[in-house]
Parts: sequence; C-alpha cells; structure tokens
Amino acid sequence: MILYGISTCDTCKKALKTLEAAGHAPQFRDIRADPLSEAEILEFVTEFGGAIINQKSTTWRGASDWLKASEPDEQLKQQPTLMKRPVIRGDHGLTLGWDDAVQAKYL
Repeated sequence: MILYGISTCDTCKKALKTLEAAGHAPQFRDIRADPLSEAEILEFVTEFGGAIINQKSTTWRGASDWLKASEPDEQLKQQPTLMKRPVIRGDHGLTLGWDDAVQAKYL
C-alpha cells in the first residue's frame, strides 16, 4: 500500500495514522520530495480526471490563469501540490481522498 501526499497535509497524516492503527503498513510517498513520474500522473488523471486537482486549495487560488486553464496532467507536472490528497494505491486499486467511502474500503 502506498499513500501519496505531502508531509504537511493533515488529511494525509490522519489517513496514515488510521491505516496503521487498522493493521496496514502504508508506505508514505511525499510527492514534493519524490515527484510523480509522467506515467503516474497519466495514471492518476486517467483514473480520476479533473477530480485529481484540488481547486479549493490555497495553491490553486494562487495559481496563474495559464495553469488554471491547463489540463490536469500539466497542472500536476507544474505544481504537484495541486493534487487532491491522499491518493492511495492498495488492494482496492487507486482511491482519492479520505472520505467515508474510502475509509470503508480499508478499515
């Protein structure tokens, strides 16, 4: 199981802690320190479409008009922290976020 996110993200921290408490051993991948490859970006965009971009974030609000008008794959290449978090790769394929539906799959 791999949890993709950033180390300062409270939702990622909560997800990691909860998954560990449930007996999982997630590997955390900080996408700032270890950026997504082009293949991973393509996979995430193919799986989640535009939902992969967190348009409620302060990073999004501060983005240029050019970046906001770009395709999701280009947005992630230029500004990886625009990714909605966490993305979890596990027994259930890829999941996005840490809502009740995602938690139900892993807990």
